[in-house]
Amino acid sequence: MYRQLIKPLLDKLIALIGFIILSPLFVLATILLFVANNGKPFFLQPRPGKGGRIFRIIKFKTMNDAKDTNGELLPDAKRLTLVGSIVRKTSIDEIPQLLNVLIGNMSLIGPRPLLAEYLPLYNERQRRRHEVKPGITGWAQVNGRNSISWEEKFELDVYYVNNMSLLLDVKILLMTVVNVFRGKGISQEGAATMEKFKGTPKQAV
Repeated sequence: MYRQLIKPLLDKLIALIGFIILSPLFVLATILLFVANNGKPFFLQPRPGKGGRIFRIIKFKTMNDAKDTNGELLPDAKRLTLVGSIVRKTSIDEIPQLLNVLIGNMSLIGPRPLLAEYLPLYNERQRRRHEVKPGITGWAQVNGRNSISWEEKFELDVYYVNNMSLLLDVKILLMTVVNVFRGKGISQEGAATMEKFKGTPKQAV
């Protein structure tokens, strides 16, 4: 009942209320990032959703498109703008995803939608993260986010899939608010973001 009916209804209702409340912040961030990123405040990218179906995620663009002399994009740390750093640290970059929730291809809470290129790299257990809609926040995000390993993150995702409930969702939502104010787990240690997933070694499966 909760998974099939109550959760989708709550998603839409809370996302609508949240977007209305946060609209002034949304407009301000859009203007600042428009200036910082040469007229490109938003970042749209194909991501796998429930069942691995591809959709376009909407986020604020926190990094510019600066390239080196060979025409290759510079490392993330060098492309992260001052405005983008603030937006990322405060998790403001997640606000546009409320539109994804209203459209119906995301949930407020669930495993984070990762890159489509990771799909063939998952083992059978890790692939279970796609049994539910991806979320703006999730069990892995409130238990380390980008500061934990990929394997730990996927285990937390599977735990959520197996134990989804109203009580767990409320707990994750409250922990998310606390973590946003504390700025916990935004980046992997020693990096501006999280390094790419390259697959789990067979001995670790």
